[in-house]
Amino acid sequence: MKKPRDFFKNKPSLLDEPEVEALLEYCESLEEELIDLKFEKNANKELVLLDMMKEVMKGCNALEKEQMEHERFGYEAPDYQETVSNLKSYIQEICRINKIYL
Repeated sequence: MKKPRDFFKNKPSLLDEPEVEALLEYCESLEEELIDLKFEKNANKELVLLDMMKEVMKGCNALEKEQMEHERFGYEAPDYQETVSNLKSYIQEICRINKIYL
């Protein structure tokens, strides 16, 4: 992507004009805002993904603990199909709400 100053390579004398200076300053401020906005959007999605992964790990740990208890006491292990289905739905819903595309 071209920098705004690159448009004045052929006529560097125009860079001394106050209107051009003001325009270049405005362009630079917009670039900074765009960079800040990109960072904010990434940071928010990263936080959402981090929170979602923590919840998934918490659920997996609970399932492992439950599985160990069933084995320890000799109970028949439950069918985790519904649990896996709920987990998948949870991930898809969080991604849809936060516009995260996997």
